[in-house]
Amino acid sequence: MAENDWKSRLGMVYSTDPDFNYATEERQQAELLPPARQQLRVWLDRRQRAGKVVTIVRGFVGPDDALQELARLLKTKCGVGGAAKEGEIIIQGDHRDRVVELLTRSGYGCKKAGS
Repeated sequence: MAENDWKSRLGMVYSTDPDFNYATEERQQAELLPPARQQLRVWLDRRQRAGKVVTIVRGFVGPDDALQELARLLKTKCGVGGAAKEGEIIIQGDHRDRVVELLTRSGYGCKKAGS
């Protein structure tokens, strides 16, 4: 069933060659760096969020499931909601100091960034 997934073929031009075999490009997951080698930056942001402040963690190098796991840990420890997508972790509210403390305690290299 996975070989016949039409969504992976979007943008495909029709071929009349009976021996044509369509091959999709596999996305390569980034290798997970150990926490000591990660260089994370913790930002505060309120742009395009109706004036509400969010804490953003950028610079994570690793697969999406590891990013989701780290986001879950931070959201649980801060007691708030958020999301993890496109290599960023978004935590609702101004929790920059707490996030930096949690990350350094977990062994990650991180710094406050922005204003």
